[in-house]
Amino acid sequence: MRLDSPAQYLFGRTACSVLERFLDRSTLFAFDLDGTLAPIVSNPDAAGIPGTVRKELSVLAGMAPVAIITGRSRPDALRHLTFPPRFLVGNHGAEGLSGWKAREKAFVRAARDWQRQLDSLIPADQRRGIVVENKGSTISIHYRQAENRKKAHTMICRAADRLVPPPRRVRGKCVENLIPEGAPDKGAALKLLMRQAGCSKAFFAGDDETDEDVFRLNHKRILAVRVGRKNDSSARFFLREQSEIARLLREINRILGRS
Repeated sequence: MRLDSPAQYLFGRTACSVLERFLDRSTLFAFDLDGTLAPIVSNPDAAGIPGTVRKELSVLAGMAPVAIITGRSRPDALRHLTFPPRFLVGNHGAEGLSGWKAREKAFVRAARDWQRQLDSLIPADQRRGIVVENKGSTISIHYRQAENRKKAHTMICRAADRLVPPPRRVRGKCVENLIPEGAPDKGAALKLLMRQAGCSKAFFAGDDETDEDVFRLNHKRILAVRVGRKNDSSARFFLREQSEIARLLREINRILGRS
């Protein structure tokens, strides 16, 4: 749950003072990738982090621990990053966490079984713009390119409801994410990374439904920001659009540079 007060614009006067008081070099800085560090594009392979954002991220990584927590697989995310973050967690939290290697293998088996089932539930000749992406530990079914997105989404949901074992389903922007039971979400991943990094507090920025798992924590030692305002989001703060991320990083670096 979000705090009782409505979400605040991060660059408003009151919110900026909260940022000043909260951040220091003992903070873990965590970011989603698509829609946060990189703009959303119709072709995910073409996603790229703008040069100004890359520059500020590199500066930040020299002052404090940085984590990327993304829905992409780790190898895929690395292709779009120009610096190695201290922590890189993929598959919405299900890949790359210390101590979870054995359980990751079970998640991979579940995703492989779902892919086989989906080959029958959504035959290739009926997909028409639907793309089933096996990312290792999870599956994402994209329908951004479908001619009739509503019809495509209905077909995807019906197929997902028939999968065995049943997945945890999280809807994103023109995508349904299928996540194995027992896999850590982004909120759980962030708390684990805080302990691993020895950080008593964290800053997180994200834009998607899977990022709500962080926003819902309502943790006094986690300052979370949503990219793009959404009335039913649990985020306490928001940015108006992804292009403000460069400004956010500059502000973080200015604050840390003074500490």
